[in-house]
Amino acid sequence: MTSGSRVAIVGAGIAGLACAKVLKQEGFPVEVFDRTPDVGGVWSVTRRYPGLRTQNTKDTYHFSDFPMPADYPRVLDGQQMQAYLAAYAARFGLTEHLRLQTEVVAADPVDSGWLLEIRDKGGIRRTSCDHLVIANGVFSDPAMPDYRGTDLFRAAGGRLMHASEFLDLESVRGKSVVVVGYGKSACDIATAVSDVAASTSVVARRLFWKVPRTLARVIDYERLMLTRFGESHFHYLRPGRMDRFLSGPGESVRISNFDLIQELATKQMRLRALGLVPSGRVEEIAESTISLATEGFYEQVANGRIAVHRDTTIAEMGGGPKAAPAVRLSTGQVLQADVVVCATGFHQRVPFLTPYVQRRLTDERGNFRLHRQILPLDVPNLTFAGYNSSVISTLNAEVAAHWTAALLTGRLALPPAQQLNEQIDTRLRWMEQRANGHHAHGTAITPFAIQNIDEMLADLKFRLPRRTRLAQWFRRVKPESYRGLNRPKAGTGSASPRQFPIEAELLASEEESDQVSR
Repeated sequence: MTSGSRVAIVGAGIAGLACAKVLKQEGFPVEVFDRTPDVGGVWSVTRRYPGLRTQNTKDTYHFSDFPMPADYPRVLDGQQMQAYLAAYAARFGLTEHLRLQTEVVAADPVDSGWLLEIRDKGGIRRTSCDHLVIANGVFSDPAMPDYRGTDLFRAAGGRLMHASEFLDLESVRGKSVVVVGYGKSACDIATAVSDVAASTSVVARRLFWKVPRTLARVIDYERLMLTRFGESHFHYLRPGRMDRFLSGPGESVRISNFDLIQELATKQMRLRALGLVPSGRVEEIAESTISLATEGFYEQVANGRIAVHRDTTIAEMGGGPKAAPAVRLSTGQVLQADVVVCATGFHQRVPFLTPYVQRRLTDERGNFRLHRQILPLDVPNLTFAGYNSSVISTLNAEVAAHWTAALLTGRLALPPAQQLNEQIDTRLRWMEQRANGHHAHGTAITPFAIQNIDEMLADLKFRLPRRTRLAQWFRRVKPESYRGLNRPKAGTGSASPRQFPIEAELLASEEESDQVSR
């Protein structure tokens, strides 16, 4: 594929913008379609629930060549994160390539690429592209439970919605609110709601371990999840030396570290006193997404502003002309519920593709069969972006964008298809086993964000300076360490002046570290 080939990107979230920026710099004409009126994906104004904040600090959650504003707080709220992404699009000249409030409703493969059917303010029309990038997001298609009695509940004045639809905190002032779920969004919403609602109840099918942002005022959760040493505590498919040590002779070290984290978290969040100690071990914090404790959640439970109903589900909804809207739990308990917010996750699917294409993308369990979470082997002229969801999605998406660019420009040498198919099958079996099926249909790589980056960099033959890799064992990964990926590639035109000093800086650092190691 030549640099003049037209690329259509579906989705203007983190992954879509990163891909557009890199491919544009490679010389590809790009168009980015998104049905919302702004960029941002999950950070869009159309989806920002009250209490939404970044899990990471601004030091680790940004693109390599576009740092966060100095005046931003350490942890961003949803509006600030969306503003950062809008500024990123403007800085790299993406604004003119955005087709906002434009939904791709159908995409059909043709001999020369793809035929797209899109819907905008002017109606439905068709366009085409040579290559299609799907960046619609693995958290964009809400999964809503099918409760019995919803008609009666709504007839009684009750409101039922998904977390991504809950945008107005004032709408629940003085109301009885039930939040379904125990993930980050459920706890974020419950904490925000508890300040204004008459009552706030959390209905949790199961409890799982959460980690405070800082443990015992010393241990930062980013040191657990965003360092090579922390990541090596979790069993990886292709273990390195430290992984093998911690799974073998050093198993006692790994277990002791997790025991310490578990006990510190239990004491700090007063889980025993609150009756909220999960079953199982703390290693389960990283099944598919990191379980970061919402600041203020357990304090609101302790002071009675939030009631957590554990190990139960909503069995039935109800109400009537003379009865207030309510829900009955599987335990038999009845809760008054003016509003029910379901923080029950998302479907991972691509609804605008034909059933035939969708079958070629997934296995019988609906898991996406993608090499490096990017490339489907059986559908030509198609790649995915953002299907390597992690705690450092900005960096994983950016590296994946460079991987895609190398693929499209012919700089990437891939093994034979049979070998790739075997690798994909092996990875999906491993994910199914380690996460008990909770891996977002193969699209979530938590807690192995660094491993995912390393594998893509190896394909690109990009080597971090040795000193940088050594530092990452005990220091948080810094996105700016990967700025060298933005250096100009042979035959792809000029780069901005800012990129050349960065490349020289990285090369100098690498030479220095090599001299030290001799």
